[in-house]
Amino acid sequence: QLVRHRGLILFSGPMGSGKTTTMYQLARKAMKNRVVMTIEDPVEIEEKNFIQLQVNNQANMSYDQLLKVGLRHRPEAFIIGEIRDTLTAKMAIRAALSGHLVLSTVHAKNVFGVISRMEQLGVEQSYLAQVLTGVCYQRLLPTTQDSIAVLYDLLAGDQLNLAVMDKNNRPNRMTAQWSNYLEEGVKKCEITRTTAKTYQEG
Repeated sequence: QLVRHRGLILFSGPMGSGKTTTMYQLARKAMKNRVVMTIEDPVEIEEKNFIQLQVNNQANMSYDQLLKVGLRHRPEAFIIGEIRDTLTAKMAIRAALSGHLVLSTVHAKNVFGVISRMEQLGVEQSYLAQVLTGVCYQRLLPTTQDSIAVLYDLLAGDQLNLAVMDKNNRPNRMTAQWSNYLEEGVKKCEITRTTAKTYQEG
């Protein structure tokens, strides 16, 4: 539902938590028969239906340079492997302001930290309020069935707007919904109590 609104959707979580897989799956489902461009370092998933560009610093092809090139091709969606500097952050904002769907990752310990990190990278609060559609933190949890499940913590709608506009609404922790999901998983015997405790803080 969120990706149908376009704008900027940011993902966070440790390495190996499936962020890139999530972004690709969302783009595949929401952007069928449309132009999707990925900019990564390196390209992690081969997708024949996407235009895939890889960062090459020796050739002066950084994230922000490739994003500039990409905007000329007028894709309807971007997947940016990681926003790690001010130039890339501002280019991602610019792409979202232009009406593109932009999916990207940012290093942060929770969904509230994602917003603060974007501000640290020089993005003004007013621009975040305009383009930020959703913020997601995710982890891969071991289940009682010897498989892996994805657990998401999501900020969107009014809760996201409050967090963007008022720093007092950015607690340095997971949302209440995260704890509720963990507890629900224990009650349904999908995860153990030990797993729930391990991932309580993200």
